[in-house]
Amino acid sequence: MAYLILGLALWMGGHLFKRIAPDMRAGMGNAGKGGAALVILAGVVLMVIGYGRADGAFFWGRHPATVGINNLLMLLSVYMFAAAGMKTALARKMRHPMLGAVKVWALAHLLVNGDVPSFVLFGGLLAWAVVEMIVINRSEPDWTRPAPAPMSKEIAAVVGSVVVYAAISAIHYWLGYPVFG
Repeated sequence: MAYLILGLALWMGGHLFKRIAPDMRAGMGNAGKGGAALVILAGVVLMVIGYGRADGAFFWGRHPATVGINNLLMLLSVYMFAAAGMKTALARKMRHPMLGAVKVWALAHLLVNGDVPSFVLFGGLLAWAVVEMIVINRSEPDWTRPAPAPMSKEIAAVVGSVVVYAAISAIHYWLGYPVFG
């Protein structure tokens, strides 16, 4: 569990550093981007290793209804990531579609993973996304909505989301985690 917690701390610190200590981060120049990326990558590696090794109490598991809800939420989460990158209609209505996607992703995973390591990992990333939104909104209160995207981007985001979701599902199956029951 220590690796998992350390990984979360590195992930959160790497992402929040720019907002919490903007002068220090600015003083690092472009080298700061690489350093932050390495810290975040180390956090991801430690979270993966830590989650795989962690053990803890089990409270609930997968149920056909929660699996179905999880799958729908995951598809929504993947679309929200796509919307953030492609500046689709959703990105014009929602200030933080990528962080919103992390929140939906975390909630979806908590529905079907009711053990302590999952609470730490998915609950921790959910908490990070909420804190990140608050910190960004306080440090940059003004938000300029993206310009409208052409319909082709909207269609590409939906199609791309389905393709990426299928790939994520295949990887989960390959790792031994059946997505559809």
